[in-house]
Amino acid sequence: MPSYDSLFNAFVTILVTIDPPGLAPLFLAVTRGMNRDERRQVSIRASIIGFAVLALFAVAGAAILSVFGITLPAFRVAGGFLLFFIAFEMVFEKRQDRKEKISDVAITRDHIHNVAAFPLAIPLIAGPGAISATVLLSGGLPGIAGQAALVAIIFVCLALTYLVFLLAERVDRILGQTGRSILTRLLGVILAALAVQFVADGIKALMAA
Repeated sequence: MPSYDSLFNAFVTILVTIDPPGLAPLFLAVTRGMNRDERRQVSIRASIIGFAVLALFAVAGAAILSVFGITLPAFRVAGGFLLFFIAFEMVFEKRQDRKEKISDVAITRDHIHNVAAFPLAIPLIAGPGAISATVLLSGGLPGIAGQAALVAIIFVCLALTYLVFLLAERVDRILGQTGRSILTRLLGVILAALAVQFVADGIKALMAA
């Protein structure tokens, strides 16, 4: 059974890369014009799709990498750098600007009923950062028990994301611009530290091999 520390680190990493508070204003943007029931349906569908994508990589991430001949330590180093880049963007508020551009494009190009799949589920929820983090964590939580624990963690994170979507208007109003900025920067610093740990562990594994 995985240790408490590894499970907690996995939970924090996935939750930070998904960033539910940061998605709240974007959810309101891509669902504007919808009533409360329509927004609820979109939030359910987006959460389910996001969970399915991340759970797939949690269970079969290593197998998918092996098809391309990529070792897990190499992916750990690359993924760590990617997570660090995301953390850098969060600290300097670059990531939110990029997400807002993605949501604006989706409103003009996709039908209103498809926003749950794009851009909410992919790439805002299950984006490159969350997928990379999931694959990296799957290597640190081996075995059936580890995979089951990781899938459960993903489920909890997506359940929290769903709740944030339901309370999006209230959350956005409570946090305000200043609150969102402070929270995003704080989560970015935490993610940066976790990313450095991923890179260090990956380099150590590569040198040992």
